[in-house]
Amino acid sequence: MKHAIYTSFGILFIMASSCSDFLEENLEGSYSSATFYKTEAHAQLALAGVYNATSFVSTDNKLWVFGDVASDDAIKGGGAGDQIDIQFIDEFNYNRSNGVLDRIWKQYYEGIARANYLLYYGDGINMNKDLKDRILGEAKFLRAYFYFNLVNIFGDIPLKTNPPINDTEVNKPKSSAASIYEQIEKDLKDAAAVLATSYTGQDVGRVTKGAAWGLLAKAQLFQQKWTEVLSTIGLIENLGIYRLQDVYKNNFLDSTQNNAESLFEIQHLSKQAPKLGSYLNQYFSPAKDNGYFFNTPTQNFIDEFEKTAGSVYDPRLDYTVGRAGQKWINGENFDPTWSPTGFLQKKHVQPKLQEPIIGDASINYVYLRYADILLMKAEALNENNNTAQALVPLNQVRKRARESYLHDRSLPGFGTVPLGLLPDVSSVSQQTIRNAIRHERRVELGFEFHRYFDLIRYGKDAAEAALAGIGFSFSKNQGRFLIPQSELDTNPAIKE
Repeated sequence: MKHAIYTSFGILFIMASSCSDFLEENLEGSYSSATFYKTEAHAQLALAGVYNATSFVSTDNKLWVFGDVASDDAIKGGGAGDQIDIQFIDEFNYNRSNGVLDRIWKQYYEGIARANYLLYYGDGINMNKDLKDRILGEAKFLRAYFYFNLVNIFGDIPLKTNPPINDTEVNKPKSSAASIYEQIEKDLKDAAAVLATSYTGQDVGRVTKGAAWGLLAKAQLFQQKWTEVLSTIGLIENLGIYRLQDVYKNNFLDSTQNNAESLFEIQHLSKQAPKLGSYLNQYFSPAKDNGYFFNTPTQNFIDEFEKTAGSVYDPRLDYTVGRAGQKWINGENFDPTWSPTGFLQKKHVQPKLQEPIIGDASINYVYLRYADILLMKAEALNENNNTAQALVPLNQVRKRARESYLHDRSLPGFGTVPLGLLPDVSSVSQQTIRNAIRHERRVELGFEFHRYFDLIRYGKDAAEAALAGIGFSFSKNQGRFLIPQSELDTNPAIKE
């Protein structure tokens, strides 16, 4: 499927950046809207362009800065003064001219523009109807994905559902976050109605019905629509195709990706021209491997992991983080001097022997997996006053983590779960279970670019407690970031 999505992407073509409002005629490259969107091949190529905007093939997609670095899980890392705009985000001491804000805005609105072109013109293509419906459904899912990230980074933003066919469509005022979520939900429901349950062969990795329902459940969760979350997750469970992997780390290895735990992961493919590999491994690798050692874990994150009376840690810690006394991904002893905090994260770093060119990794970014679905279900049940029922999915996630000892031969003491490791949670107090679920999300989903967004949706008290002492104030924009100056300069419809 990596091949199917990305082949021939290099010739694209007509997509306008969301902030470019100074052109009054069709933007043209190798094609224009007058000559493109005429054949099935055009539709497939256009869809490849939408998928490509989700990827980490360049340095522009810095979702990790907002999800991890802005949170209590990580600091910028890297060399002193390197990528200073990331440091300003880390310290909440940025302005609208910050390059990280500018790049993520343009990256995701470019993806929205590509989806809008395909949805606007694609329906008129004379081709197999089922294939057309699937392609348009994938485009709607991807548009929803871009909007979900944007609304959680920036809050109220322009809502664009058509290409820039006139001045009105180019310059859009801000819409409320509630309106953005309404469009997200509509797109995901439309997508789920036409997408397949699963794909095989080269189509493995395409957006599926389960992915659409999974992101829909996440959008509902962020709006605290607890009953709707449970209903949507019920649809996912009824598919009967998702399960937790026996070994947690298999979600983050090139050889075991696109597995039965994955609902949606962003595909990467190394050694291609144009480049289709992930840049994240260079961002996060140590300098000895020509990496920049950014997004470094904090001691606070390490301390979140449970350990037994005999000091055996939750195995997810060493699956997620490199630390002193443990092996790094290449098999050598981890050296804490590789990082300004003494730790590096592992989930997006590929072993050196597997990767001929740093910054061109074949590791996918796993955005949504079944463990997240189970924790959403636990949260929705608990918030819906079904605390006893919430324990079931919560403890499923903990059971998988501790039973890695029964399946991973590399763990010391393989074959026996260490005494007292990650016992089932048994409290019936709603607040205790709320805290337990939040803890579990942090350690289970660590460095998957979700933590900051979780903190903000938890509310003022939780966010300010986690982010105390670094200039963060929840009352300032409710934890959302400022719309970049470049957009204000080119879009007079936005009033700030």
